[in-house]
Amino acid sequence: MANALKIEDLHKSFSTGFIPKKKEILKGISLAVEEGEIFGYLGPNGAGKTTTIKCVLSLIFPDRGTVEIFGRPHLSPKAREKVGFLPENPYFYDYLSAREFLSFYADLFLLNKAEKEARIASLLKLVGLEKAAGLHLRKFSRGMLQRVGLAQALINDPSLVILDEPLGGLDPIGRKEIRDIIVRFKQEGKTIFLSSHILQDIEMICDRVAIIVGGRIINQGTLHDLISEKVLFTEVTVSGLAPAELAGLGESLSVHGGKVLLKVYDEDKVGRVLELVRDKKAKIESLIPRTETLEDIFVDMVRRT
Repeated sequence: MANALKIEDLHKSFSTGFIPKKKEILKGISLAVEEGEIFGYLGPNGAGKTTTIKCVLSLIFPDRGTVEIFGRPHLSPKAREKVGFLPENPYFYDYLSAREFLSFYADLFLLNKAEKEARIASLLKLVGLEKAAGLHLRKFSRGMLQRVGLAQALINDPSLVILDEPLGGLDPIGRKEIRDIIVRFKQEGKTIFLSSHILQDIEMICDRVAIIVGGRIINQGTLHDLISEKVLFTEVTVSGLAPAELAGLGESLSVHGGKVLLKVYDEDKVGRVLELVRDKKAKIESLIPRTETLEDIFVDMVRRT
């Protein structure tokens, strides 16, 4: 497939301190985002995620390296007109309503009146804010502000949508709502470049990911390639047995309400637990094989780096 975004050997330094001293933030970033995918850009705070995005959007200029958007140099106006962007900490004109806010941004793209009204109505429906279209933004919740921000990022009908930490500061319901909207973007044929440190959300929706630590990409690929399907251990919850009867079969994690939660590392011992439960006429409440997660990989890489 063609690349929506291609970054090669990107370097960026900043001068900091009273006596200016150069600090290298990006140390040779290279990645490619294919058209039509959700690409997760993961890293701890200060890893260089936002700096990468600012270089892509020409908000700052790299020391060296190249950036292409749909095959064009990123400084080309033709390339940038296909991009939508939601920053990590957007500023909202809180005295405007949602409809007025989107109208303001639509005017920046010189949309005619009929096209503007149709686009705004469609976006408000997409992000679930039709009933709040006339409400001032100062009365919006954090989740509602993120949704109107996503609508703003789509006002020019971009092919590439860049989202910097769109899930930060949201409660679980708000995160699910934003995740669902991002998946809808993909269903409409858009490419999404998503920067985040919330690993569970990335694991749910991203096709491929790149992990950046200390200004370097330390791993990238599909989740299937990165995450092993090997069972690390099995969590077994048993009722009707005393912890002493399960001694030696696994690591006892907790005992609550007559139920014992056991972490079993040896596959053969899982069978022995099941035999014991059957012989003692006890009950298996749950049996869950635990495989490696993106969080396991991420934490291990950050620690080693």
